[in-house]
Amino acid sequence: MVAGCATTTGLAGFATATIEVGDQPLTVLLAETSTQRRQGLREVPSLPVGIDGMLFVWDAPTTATFGMLDTMMPLDIWWFDGDGILLGSTRMEPCPAEPCAGHGSPGPIRWALETPAGEFELETGARLSTVEIP
Repeated sequence: MVAGCATTTGLAGFATATIEVGDQPLTVLLAETSTQRRQGLREVPSLPVGIDGMLFVWDAPTTATFGMLDTMMPLDIWWFDGDGILLGSTRMEPCPAEPCAGHGSPGPIRWALETPAGEFELETGARLSTVEIP
């Protein structure tokens, strides 16, 4: 699944993968470690050419809260449960300084996908695939 490494400022060290949500193929950066999940898309003015978003991955279902401090572009976040089913999404706006709003998952999730705001219309109930789902 790993296809390479992004080299845009702030994104060095993130592997890439191709996933599908329903029938929508996406090329994403993978945030698989706690350090990568904390970094996310902070201080990134735009995604590298050919990259559709960032997929945040946890080993087991968890609840998560995302913040937009120092994030430079509006994002949609898509929440996937432990079976890879899309639970819904949240629009998040950049926050240049504290205090910033937190955007919590609607329940336990195993994956969260950030994409530039308004770029994709993914259907609630669609399944995330090409990622190993136990």
